[in-house]
Amino acid sequence: MSEFVKVAGVDEIKNGKMKSFSVNGSKLLIANVDGKYYSMCSVCTHKGGPLEYGKLNGNIVTCPWHGAEFDVTNGKVLKGPAEKNEKKYEVKIQGNDILVKI
Repeated sequence: MSEFVKVAGVDEIKNGKMKSFSVNGSKLLIANVDGKYYSMCSVCTHKGGPLEYGKLNGNIVTCPWHGAEFDVTNGKVLKGPAEKNEKKYEVKIQGNDILVKI
């Protein structure tokens, strides 16, 4: 059964920034894009690179290892070498809390 889990406070992730979290065995990334929060897996589907150390430009995160690019709003691969999309997690804001559906 999937449920929403509190991951962070909205003040922890500034606009244009991202942060990684480990929740119930899932490694996920939360990005703040123009005040909206998005979440996807934080491990690159290419060779397991740590996406939290990549660059976020708008809604595009670039893996620091080999340059694969993903859209944080939907987890889709935009540029290889990765070929597999990232798992996307549903996010909702409740008060000042960021909750992610695990």
